[in-house]
Amino acid sequence: MSAAAPQHTDETPAFNGQPPADFPIDRSLKIYEETLKDEFTNNVINAMGPATAPRTREIFTSLIRHLHAFAREVNLLTPEWFYGINQLNKMGQMSDEKRNEAVLVSDVVGLEALVDHITQAHILHTSHGATPSAILGPFYRENSPRYPNGGDIVQKHFEGEETALVHGRVIDIHTKQPLAGVTIEVWHTAPNGLYEQQDPEQPEFNLRGTVVSDEDGRYAFKCLKPTSYPIPYDGPAGDILQAQGRHPMRPGHIHWRVTKPGYGSLITQIYDRQDKYTYNDSVFGVKDELVVDFVECKTGEAKWELVYDITLSLDKETAKLQGL
Repeated sequence: MSAAAPQHTDETPAFNGQPPADFPIDRSLKIYEETLKDEFTNNVINAMGPATAPRTREIFTSLIRHLHAFAREVNLLTPEWFYGINQLNKMGQMSDEKRNEAVLVSDVVGLEALVDHITQAHILHTSHGATPSAILGPFYRENSPRYPNGGDIVQKHFEGEETALVHGRVIDIHTKQPLAGVTIEVWHTAPNGLYEQQDPEQPEFNLRGTVVSDEDGRYAFKCLKPTSYPIPYDGPAGDILQAQGRHPMRPGHIHWRVTKPGYGSLITQIYDRQDKYTYNDSVFGVKDELVVDFVECKTGEAKWELVYDITLSLDKETAKLQGL
């Protein structure tokens, strides 16, 4: 498989939640059941010593069983195994503080989106009515510049850009009261489809910033209206897309990381309804509740405006202490 750009396909796939018509479900189940009783597989699992932590034992027992069942189901051959090992090595070699290829691979096979869903259900006291989470992605950076409310995170402007004013309130889902002192980190690509750490022509931390909600729970920042872009396809993630005949496009979106002590950390994204890839996302990150509408800004501060309220839920430990 080459690292050439996958062919772009604009048509929305038929996502109906059903397995492919030719998927041998009965055979897969039979192989897994046989693996449960397989002597070799059980010897590998039983090699774990008595000091193995319970959660570690649980994870590795399941991982070994599923890996062994997978190898048997597809009749995995040594050259294919070597190819997979080399791809794992390549993920590590390509990753640094500016790019995480392992996360990108996890994204294109839908794993991060699934783990995000599981995690939110686990850590929050309630997720009903709270702003939904979304994947972090491979381009988050800590310590983005702090801006006052209403600050502009655009350090470098681009020809043809469309400016946007984003503002709203942060609200406690339990009390319905505004939350002050909430840290809100945001980041998005430039109109050329690149995050600043991918683009030597952009200044450090361009289109990234941190604001803090005021005493009324209000926040605001200026940015650019997000545009769709291809994820990097010069590595293992691109090889997967190429092999599966998939496009690499992500819809225009803004990343958020919203934190306040005592509340579940919210990592999410918002997606522009007008973007043609919003319902055809290469990393399966879009949720209906996160699709938004930018409208014409009437104040003249920007071309577009988005009012977006964020609702946070207590984490389970804090909720327990408060008797909820």
